[in-house]
Amino acid sequence: MSARVGTIHGVGLGPGAADLLSVRADRLVRGASHVAYFRKAGRPGQARRIVEGMLRPDAIELAMEYPVTTEIPLSDPRYNACLAAFYADCSTRLTALAQTGADVVVLCEGDPFFYGSFMHLHARLSGVVPVAVVPGITGMAGAWTATDVPITWGDDVLTVAMATLPEDELVRRIRDTDALVVMKIGRNLAKLRRAVATAGRAEAAWLVEHAAMPGQKVTRLAEADSVTPYFSILLIHGQGRRP
Repeated sequence: MSARVGTIHGVGLGPGAADLLSVRADRLVRGASHVAYFRKAGRPGQARRIVEGMLRPDAIELAMEYPVTTEIPLSDPRYNACLAAFYADCSTRLTALAQTGADVVVLCEGDPFFYGSFMHLHARLSGVVPVAVVPGITGMAGAWTATDVPITWGDDVLTVAMATLPEDELVRRIRDTDALVVMKIGRNLAKLRRAVATAGRAEAAWLVEHAAMPGQKVTRLAEADSVTPYFSILLIHGQGRRP
């Protein structure tokens, strides 16, 4: 074993465009000898797509393929058990690399500490090997920028919710906030649409798909028939105090 232990870098790549990486993220990605990233089996992965053309020719890539995404309901105990085993295995593999002295860059869509898979590695790696995190622009920031309208003004309260919440909870959250971001829409669009209508805010709601990516699309919720399973965000802009 090398005397030196490498560092695992969780690097935020931002919402989807390579030129939205921070200077630090760009430097780490371009200089990395080992690069790891999550992806769905059989897919290249969004994080890997963002850095296409940026990696060293000799960079060693480690694809971490999710064993399950939407195939098992979140409420099924098998879902957590399956993912827990997956993250434990990924952490073991990364630890082994770090203990050889290698630094590893883990590519993270958006920000590593904002609903990202890297958080589950961080919880397992911290205290075992050195871990460093590089923040990134969140997908929701890319989404509200795509609408060309500020998301908050003055004293507006911003709520970030998941469309996977129960419908009555969504209604409460939508009704009680000034500005709103809803993520993880996918198969929950019909439920979310009902919740927004019940809260009386249907006319103010927007859907943004693939923010800061090829194929970016901004539509009013009332005009949207469907959304892509991933990379879709609902927004309601605050209308608060301003000079």
